[in-house]
Amino acid sequence: MNNPLLAESPLRWGVPQFGLIGVDDYLPAFEAGIAEAKSEIDAIVANPEPPDFENTVEALEYSGRTLDRVSSVFFNLLEAETDDRMQAVAEKVSPMLTEYSMYVSMNGQLFDRVRYVYDRKSSLSLEKDRMMLLENTYRSFVRNGAALPEKDKEIYRKYAEELSLLSLSFGNNVLRSSNAYMLHLTDPDDLAGLPGYVVEAGKAAAQSKGLDGWVFTLDYPSYAPFMKYSRRRELRRQMYIAYNSKGIGGETDNTGIVRKMADLRIRMSKMLGYGNYAGYVLEENMARTPEKVASFLDGLMSESLPFAKDDISRIYAYASEHGFGDSMLMPWDFLFWSERYKEAEFSLNEELLKPYFRLEDCISAVFDLAGRLYGIRFTEADDVPVYHKDVRAYDVTDAGGRHLAVFYADFFPREGKRGGAWMTEFRGQSIRDGVEERPLVSIVTNFTKPAGNTPSLLTHDELTTFLHEFGHALHGIMAEGRYPSLTGTSVARDFVELPSQIMENWAYEPQYLETFAKDYRTGEPIPEEFISRIVEAKNYLAGYQQVRQLQFGVLDMAWHTLDTLPEEGTLEFEKKVLEPYRLMPDVSGTAVSPAFNHIFSGGYAAGYYSYKWAEVLEADAFSLFKENGIFDKATAASFRENILSRGGSEDPAVLYRNFRGHEPDPHALMEKLGLVKH
Repeated sequence: MNNPLLAESPLRWGVPQFGLIGVDDYLPAFEAGIAEAKSEIDAIVANPEPPDFENTVEALEYSGRTLDRVSSVFFNLLEAETDDRMQAVAEKVSPMLTEYSMYVSMNGQLFDRVRYVYDRKSSLSLEKDRMMLLENTYRSFVRNGAALPEKDKEIYRKYAEELSLLSLSFGNNVLRSSNAYMLHLTDPDDLAGLPGYVVEAGKAAAQSKGLDGWVFTLDYPSYAPFMKYSRRRELRRQMYIAYNSKGIGGETDNTGIVRKMADLRIRMSKMLGYGNYAGYVLEENMARTPEKVASFLDGLMSESLPFAKDDISRIYAYASEHGFGDSMLMPWDFLFWSERYKEAEFSLNEELLKPYFRLEDCISAVFDLAGRLYGIRFTEADDVPVYHKDVRAYDVTDAGGRHLAVFYADFFPREGKRGGAWMTEFRGQSIRDGVEERPLVSIVTNFTKPAGNTPSLLTHDELTTFLHEFGHALHGIMAEGRYPSLTGTSVARDFVELPSQIMENWAYEPQYLETFAKDYRTGEPIPEEFISRIVEAKNYLAGYQQVRQLQFGVLDMAWHTLDTLPEEGTLEFEKKVLEPYRLMPDVSGTAVSPAFNHIFSGGYAAGYYSYKWAEVLEADAFSLFKENGIFDKATAASFRENILSRGGSEDPAVLYRNFRGHEPDPHALMEKLGLVKH
């Protein structure tokens, strides 16, 4: 069978042969990959030699190479370049993969071999990474049901299969409901308040759909500017309700799926001996327990709520003074009036700044920052195939010319791509039999596309997003280790955001911004006054933004600390949970949960708090850069050595202390955000 997914790629660095891969290749490739992986598992079990680290634990770690290759290509494209045929394949493949996962995790003979090695770990004199792999492998079997009585294993297997399919359906429904909506305008008066770049993008969107006028969608680069600038309150209301009712009702309804997934997670965690799903998840994270997360969230919430309420009152007062009248400030008003207030208070707006952040200049600047800090270089690689014409590929090398990675960047929205921004890998770093494979790393964003004669221009928020995802990419690019499950971003969920969130800080450093921000039309550098305004506005609405993020964490934990399903429906339960922290009036028929991809189709269930947890880490960590200089190579080298290159080879709390010299200080975040009463 001539399937480009099944053979090792003959291309440089073994990059995927995207130009040769068709949708019809995936299913047979999965079937062959699963069969090969099962035969490798069978060989480990049938090995007549006594179990040891190499013939059992290490052999298991390196098994399934073909399946990993097929899965990484397929599931990455399912997120970034999907269609109905891809989703149909996913529905067929999902139960196959769950069955294979159970073939491994419920394999009694395999578990017996792993347990045999684990029980003798104290006498093995294993190096740190090998000991970590052994402990993780043993714990993974237990956490996936291997120690359950035989009669329970089949029940657990069915739960896992159902949960996998529901998660897939949830994500598909969010994407479909998002794609199903558009605001089509034909009256120029309805464009009141929209900046030129927003109007141009709306025109281009309409033309792409064969329509006259202007089209605005729920893709964030279209939705957010419309909500910030449109002076048509009724249109803002329509957009808000459409955006916040994704996954509610109709053919793409997720409200029932949310309850089914919550119920399955409760059942599975209880079978494994945990009080709830959060207890199961957090055992593997820095936080360890639901109680510690609750204390963490509550502490930040109680300190932040007064500041958030002050933010709301300030915006409402400004709106009332400037023509809003006596109406109640609604959620679809907040972005609009907060942007007006920001313009008035800081003389700052997106239209003013966007000309200084041309995407091409930002790409160069982000790469240059990595060069200044870590001595690495990005060179565009035209010979590396990509999966869409908008995707770019780069070779990454260190100061000595050593190949570190291939880096892919996929910047623009399209119909087959989910919203948001993320980092992923087509292959992680590993060493096997003395041969190293370097990673194939990708970031995916949804920045505004070029329109007409206007290049892609980023908002300052989008520059910050770019730096965030690039931080994740550096975590993958800098990986140094043996075992793929312990390298790169394979770390505790509440540690993984440290390398990404620390990079956001440079977006507010004048010393960095002045190196690249220039008007794409004239070449003039950004005025110092504009940089000063960016820095001054850094903590604008910090209380409100903090509480919004904490609300997501609270909602996530509410779903995953349940021990039985609530009597209320999905929307009613969410409303009850968030009521004590509500900042704006509730809007009937809208909710977060039915489109909360992070926790119902991503990997953040009982883990959304980790964004704030990692913000504490990065606020404390970046203070060292501030002390020593934001381009200080020694500080960067220490961060690379202790954090970026180490992956999950050691306890993250130890890695952090090795870098910073002390435990993270939660107060550092409140200080950074200016949420401290003096």
